[in-house]
Amino acid sequence: MGDSSDSVSIAIDMVPFGGKEFLVKTSRGSLSVFVCGDQEKPALITYPDVALNYMSCFQGLFFCPDAASLLLHNFCVYHIDAPGHELGANVISPDVPLLSVDDLADQVAEVLDFFGLTRVLCLGVTAGAYILTLFAMKYNERVLGLILVSPVCKAPTWTEWLYNKVLMNLLYFYGMCGVLKECLLQRYFSKELRYGMHGAESEVIQACLRLLDERQSPNVMRFLQAINRRHDLTDDLKTLQCKTLIFVGESSPFHAESVHMSDKIGRKNCTLVEVKACGSLVTEEHPLAMLVPIEFFLMGFGFQRQLHFASSSSNGSNPSSPSSHSCIAPELLSPEGLGIKLKPIKTRADIEI
Repeated sequence: MGDSSDSVSIAIDMVPFGGKEFLVKTSRGSLSVFVCGDQEKPALITYPDVALNYMSCFQGLFFCPDAASLLLHNFCVYHIDAPGHELGANVISPDVPLLSVDDLADQVAEVLDFFGLTRVLCLGVTAGAYILTLFAMKYNERVLGLILVSPVCKAPTWTEWLYNKVLMNLLYFYGMCGVLKECLLQRYFSKELRYGMHGAESEVIQACLRLLDERQSPNVMRFLQAINRRHDLTDDLKTLQCKTLIFVGESSPFHAESVHMSDKIGRKNCTLVEVKACGSLVTEEHPLAMLVPIEFFLMGFGFQRQLHFASSSSNGSNPSSPSSHSCIAPELLSPEGLGIKLKPIKTRADIEI
């Protein structure tokens, strides 16, 4: 975590997402960026929530088969982890200055410079959504669109500020203890998923707990401190020049703030999708609910789902017909279908194409 602004990369053999990890050295420290796909394609940038990394925050969405034909077909994905949140991370030295949310947003710009990216699509979850929204405000010419999951945009309330202070004290004195992990699970997931049938933990919860055990507590505390000192973006939301798609679970602690953010951006540039029986981490709890809205959102930029010509030709159907779009009801492909209530989601605004 040096002070040099020179960027370096380290290629590490990693199998989970079929990509390569780069260590990008920025003027504010090093960042791990896991790159998946053909770097000649348009770029999709992701940023996870507190204590999560690309594996624990986005594997549910990107491991979904239909996501591959939609996202990986159109984009090269650059998974940016918060400082010290990558797999196998070392503890950040106490001598390294704490970063602010503005520093974290500026780091994203330096990552784009390192890879030679001009304009990108952004996908962020809660704290990561805040960082990418701030990035879009500071570097609006570099953002094509925003997909935000349970985002926050206000400064912390006194309640949230005190609650985060308690979490930081737990991290400092006890590390990633059971109480802290339970608090984080409440942040991420709905009560239904946390307790499941007859109190049994789901595979999603078990996987999340295993990945939380790998986090370095001092590094998580640093990210949480930055988010706990965030400033209010509300007054500047209308200055966003890019289209925005917001997902939020109806059981999310950040539901009200996500709705507020959608209202402030305005119906012209923002669509809100509320996911039933879901917490904040929609990408893991109900990833299938995201695919149809994301597909229509991407259509507005000229991106299309990969068509499966072999299967369509075998039954004589037209590859571009609605029936060839996997998991999408034909009626949803008509303009009048864009504003209807979807299961298990509902939209508050028409998705503009």
